[in-house]
Amino acid sequence: MKVTVKYFASMRDRVGRAEDVVEIADGSTVADVWKQVAGDQDLLPNNTLIAVNMEYTDSKQTLKDGDELALFPPVTGG
Repeated sequence: MKVTVKYFASMRDRVGRAEDVVEIADGSTVADVWKQVAGDQDLLPNNTLIAVNMEYTDSKQTLKDGDELALFPPVTGG
């Protein structure tokens, strides 16, 4: 199965690219994909916004072939 992973703002800086298309195993979760694409970096931060196919979800979400996973850093400002 293949999924597209898109990184935004500081998440893009953290991994050094804007997008990946990755092969994943059946039953893979968002957390599994993060481990695959981030290598030796820390696990997905708890406050990261996660969307699968433009719907917010969490790191336990199971992915399907063709899904689009988007990772956003927490929004701050004043």
